[in-house]
Amino acid sequence: MDREQFASGRLKLSYLDTGGGAPLLVALHAHWMEAATFRRLAADLAPAWRTVALDQRGHGYSDHATSYRREDYLGDLTALLAHLRAERAVFLGNSLGGANAYQFAARHPERVRALVVEDTGAVIDDDLGFVQDWAGVYPSREALGARIGPRLRPYVEASFRNSAEGWRVAFDPADMMVSQATLNGDHWADWLGSDCPALLVRGAQSRLSDPALFEEMAARRPHTTLATLPGGHVLHQDNPELFSRTVREFLGRTVRQA
Repeated sequence: MDREQFASGRLKLSYLDTGGGAPLLVALHAHWMEAATFRRLAADLAPAWRTVALDQRGHGYSDHATSYRREDYLGDLTALLAHLRAERAVFLGNSLGGANAYQFAARHPERVRALVVEDTGAVIDDDLGFVQDWAGVYPSREALGARIGPRLRPYVEASFRNSAEGWRVAFDPADMMVSQATLNGDHWADWLGSDCPALLVRGAQSRLSDPALFEEMAARRPHTTLATLPGGHVLHQDNPELFSRTVREFLGRTVRQA
């Protein structure tokens, strides 16, 4: 995937792009993760799909921002499509990215061919206060990894950065807390605000998704398929082969025929 950038207002945002003329799929990561988390998925979907994975504001190689409101994230997606000269795309998102995807679809249904929402509910109430402990500079990669801890390190490690001062995470933990606070809430109106084909994927071992909520989400929204796969909150990383196969089958069954 080639790394490119574009402007969204005063911010420079970075993304990875498989390129080519295939139909476009925009992939959106979770808090503290970044575009690189979708490299395996992009390879699995090629050449049938062109995957553009965005480093969302404050993450990866994109600029940090002074605002992380819902409308800021959605405005970045409008700017991305304009930069790519794309009228429509499939939007796939995990956690933060999943909410951004279905909220964008609610506001711009004509621009979204389909949704893949990974372990993201219509009601969100999470606390990222623990990321405060990750702030600062560390003498080695191992020291930073030890601070993150073995359970979360695999999901954060792509965001480790080395500098003259030492090792740190690419994001500002304080920004993550602000962003999560703006994400928390009841988003049923947005989830039900579009009717394009949607694949709702839940991790069977996820600590952040309620099975009953996801069943209700699938039942209440037209053209929505629920798939529960072995794995946690970041299914595309926990169970990449099955996740990719599930997404491919959904796209082949619904979107390519639309």
